[in-house]
Amino acid sequence: MSDLSAGIAIVAGTSQKVSRVFSKRMETARERLEERITEAYKQQIDPLVKTPDTPWELGVQWLQYTTDAAQRWVLFWDTLRKRGNNFIDHEHAGKPPVLHFNYEMLLDGRSFKRPVNYALVRILPPKGVVVDALRRPYIIIDPRAGHGPGIGGFKDDSEAGVAMRAGHPVYFVMFFPEPQPGQTILDVCAAERVFVRKVRELHPQSAKPVLIGNCQGGWAAMMLAASDPDAVGALVINGAPMSYWSGSWSEGADENPMRYSGGLLGGSWLSSFLADLGNGMFDGADLVQNFENLNPANTFWDKYHNLYAKIDTEPDRFLDFERWWGGYSLMNKEEIEWIVQNLFVGNRLWSGKDASGGPAFDLRDVKAPVILFASMGDNITPPQQAFNWVLDTYRSTDEIKARGQVIVGLLHQSVGHLGIFVSGKVAKREHAQIVSVLKSIEMLPPGLYGMHIRESCDAQGKPQYDVEFVEHRLEDLADRLNRFKRADERPFQAAAEISEFNQRAYDLFLHPFVSVWSNEYTAMMGRAFHPMRFQRWAFSDLNPWLAWLGPAAAQVKAQRAPQPGATVPAQLETALSEMISASLDYYRDVRDALSEAGFFGVYGTMSELQRAAHTAAPPMEFTQETPSREAVADMVTTGGLAQAISRAGFLLAAEDKPLPLAQFELKKSLYTRFGHLLPKLSPDRMREIRGNQEVICRRFPEEALHALPILLANPVDLERFLTLLDAVVEDYSSRFGMTEEQSTMLERIRNVLSAEQMTLGN
Repeated sequence: MSDLSAGIAIVAGTSQKVSRVFSKRMETARERLEERITEAYKQQIDPLVKTPDTPWELGVQWLQYTTDAAQRWVLFWDTLRKRGNNFIDHEHAGKPPVLHFNYEMLLDGRSFKRPVNYALVRILPPKGVVVDALRRPYIIIDPRAGHGPGIGGFKDDSEAGVAMRAGHPVYFVMFFPEPQPGQTILDVCAAERVFVRKVRELHPQSAKPVLIGNCQGGWAAMMLAASDPDAVGALVINGAPMSYWSGSWSEGADENPMRYSGGLLGGSWLSSFLADLGNGMFDGADLVQNFENLNPANTFWDKYHNLYAKIDTEPDRFLDFERWWGGYSLMNKEEIEWIVQNLFVGNRLWSGKDASGGPAFDLRDVKAPVILFASMGDNITPPQQAFNWVLDTYRSTDEIKARGQVIVGLLHQSVGHLGIFVSGKVAKREHAQIVSVLKSIEMLPPGLYGMHIRESCDAQGKPQYDVEFVEHRLEDLADRLNRFKRADERPFQAAAEISEFNQRAYDLFLHPFVSVWSNEYTAMMGRAFHPMRFQRWAFSDLNPWLAWLGPAAAQVKAQRAPQPGATVPAQLETALSEMISASLDYYRDVRDALSEAGFFGVYGTMSELQRAAHTAAPPMEFTQETPSREAVADMVTTGGLAQAISRAGFLLAAEDKPLPLAQFELKKSLYTRFGHLLPKLSPDRMREIRGNQEVICRRFPEEALHALPILLANPVDLERFLTLLDAVVEDYSSRFGMTEEQSTMLERIRNVLSAEQMTLGN
């Protein structure tokens, strides 16, 4: 077959795949629309038809509804006026963090040698909450994704609130609305390392601090931990896009439309163009607008109708959230270019490479346990983007274990992206359980785990939770998590290459002209009249045409007459609202299907042509391989007491069973009673030893068993080991019982060591 014929065949084949998926998307969108409209009719309209009210009752209801609707209308617009006033006040105040708690400044990054607009603050516990300075401190890093800081402590039931109620000191990494001249993402990372060291100085007797990273704060926390592995304790990474190309692209799977934006817009050049228009500053309002465009039903209808329908109870919650949602921050051009080129388009964070040629971050250098929290309902950071960096970074389960790494995944089934950080229910359940079991997570043997939370109620009806950990193999996770086996990520490599070409073209031909025509005045006017800001300040007390609205709202509140019960007009309003929402969702589904088809139609074809011509760039990956069989064999007889304890622990472990919290409580008890017999090693070093011993035992089980006497050649070590063995077996068997396999292995270990004792005695 000629090259031309082969190329035509590839284009035709790709087009057929894209067309098939597009047809399925359109069919699904139509079915969703029909289901929602049918359900709205069934729930709201059908009962009215089956049991109609009398004309007199209908007349009374419509009269009451007219009054109620008019009053709600005035109060609704007055709430939007208050939103505008809050926006202006927040701007004049310098956009402080929207934290629910008081705080005190500890370090201001603007005074550093390389100044940055970041600062470290200490959260002051509210009245009635006592924190213990000796307990492990928590450091929360919020996302700088267009908004201002504070979402991690936005409510009493929040990440900050949960940690303080558990007695932990809490610190918060905030940022100011405007960056320092010339600051870069690497400067920010360096400043955050200083913050962590400051917290450790304040708590020298405590365990290493926990880092909580939300969304983009998640990959910032991972970069920090990779650049200074010994400084941090566990990492809690919530909804962080670590592997941005990942997502679902298969029949029946939900689409993740944000990942297509970079390719459809031609790559990273657009962010550079917008930063140039801003006189070197990128406006965070553009990012927030992208988030709003994801869900037009909520942006243009649902949240406003919910406010209108619940106008007597909803305004306070609405205004609190809008204060954070409308507090936009700025970034330097260098910062947004680094983020877009290395994450959103380049997907380089996990690869250890940097598009700018600067220092790279090897995520395998992270020593602390990592807890990854994602949600199936998140269309901004789907679970694949939160978890796939593990598949990209490590080649096998054995490599994870050999490095002593513990990675725990926690998956919510439905909450949206913001709900991961904002929802009070999530804070009380998932975040509270993460805080409560963190010590147990640190005691896990190296490996990859799923964290499962089971909810029940006690005798008083209060919720209680049971947590267990189930180990997974990296090789199995790849297929379970990625329904299309990641073949859909190949076109993103082509999109990244086109992006690099377009970026160079923009820098060479357009950047000089845009920079000449931009200045601080045009940048200020562009930001002021950005749609996200304009809709707020234009509907505030700055607008003289709204002078009547405040007094009118006060008059309405004095005479408020809400319509009672589920009446015919109210049900019709609910049905109409649901149909409007369903129509906007249908528009979104069609738009996203077209975007997906357009992306794969262009870049999927390019990728397949590259593969056929063998010109595609090799995938970005580390050269580190899984420990070789020879290297593992050499370690069988290497070590001492620490290696022997870890080896015996694995040999006696129950295979393929969940790990309940009770088992970790036993482990803590044994540490307390027999800690003086254990080697004095750091937790990181113990996890590394435990992981290596597991690799040894899996590959050379018999050799590992019979080499125990070599590791315990020192009589003192042997005596300590046997004391620990007897104590562990006695406590474990009394609480959990031992399987036949465990009993057999225990007998074999004792026989091997008894022979060694006889040899020493002779």
